[in-house]
Amino acid sequence: MTARADKAADTAAGSAVRAAPAGARSLLPVRARVFVAGHRGLVGSAVARRLAAEGHEVLARDRSALDLRDAAATAAWLRAVRPDAVVLAAARVGGIMANATYPVQFLEDNLRIQLSVVAGAHAAGVPRLLFLGSSCIYPRLAPQPIREDALLTGPLEPTNEAYALAKIAGIVQIQSYRRQYGAAYISAMPTNLYGPGDNFDLETSHVLPALIRRFHEAARDGAPEVTLWGSGTPRREFLHVDDLAAACTLLLRTYDADEPVNVGCGSDLAVRELAETVRDVVGYRGRIGWDTARPDGTPRKLLDVSRLFALGWRPRIGLREGIAAVYEQWRAGAEAARAPGPGPDPGAGEVAAAH
Repeated sequence: MTARADKAADTAAGSAVRAAPAGARSLLPVRARVFVAGHRGLVGSAVARRLAAEGHEVLARDRSALDLRDAAATAAWLRAVRPDAVVLAAARVGGIMANATYPVQFLEDNLRIQLSVVAGAHAAGVPRLLFLGSSCIYPRLAPQPIREDALLTGPLEPTNEAYALAKIAGIVQIQSYRRQYGAAYISAMPTNLYGPGDNFDLETSHVLPALIRRFHEAARDGAPEVTLWGSGTPRREFLHVDDLAAACTLLLRTYDADEPVNVGCGSDLAVRELAETVRDVVGYRGRIGWDTARPDGTPRKLLDVSRLFALGWRPRIGLREGIAAVYEQWRAGAEAARAPGPGPDPGAGEVAAAH
């Protein structure tokens, strides 16, 4: 075993020791009342489904009723309901174009949400909180696979720096509440996510739903070519959001340490390979072109998931299987929206909203 592998094994073992021992009382009560902040988004909706399936009571508040950027209103609501735990999945999110266009909102909205929810939870005496960050917190050229201790060891990727800095601040906030108040608050850093309820808006979506929509529309319109941003050479890791949700509930039950926990599948592929996979799933027969004048983003971003794997978690949904399921769901919704007569339940569409 290499020295790097030895170190990774030691880190994983250390995390397992800090986790709840086998047979120990769960850190999340049975039938807990859990506030999922951002329950209409991709991540929050998946976490809410998983918690409900495990027998917990999910507490939620629509954005129209509670703006999580409003610290006073958030604190008052948390004091009134006093949940057993909070999952902070609410965030302003988006792809390269959205991050480049709205860096102020990506920085300030996320900082306000995090400060509001974490401080409000502590003031209300909430004993357990899970903050969900992002793999973009790590340096652009971090050694691969990226360990949790790579945080703040180098420059960030410029295309999403504002968002990344907000998420880094969230990690430090969680660690500070642990150190100053002894709060059992923890952080998890998911890799690139996809799944039901994703955002398919071409201006604000992430790469995978954008690819699905681009290829679907090209196949529908008979377009001979789809031109994509960049060179296609960067490598990315993708995790189905239902696998993330399973990891979140495991962490709520078992993990209690300062260090964030990476959540990923442990393997990656080139964006070019991803595009070809999506093209095949959708059934598009045209060419793929690459606009190399557009930015690629980080060259590679693969997470070291030793710490999470040491807790016994493994992903269950393969990438091609997951893409096919998401495409069929989105296509059915898109076709229903275009059909004449009564449309689908208006409430169903809110699941796709990004928070």
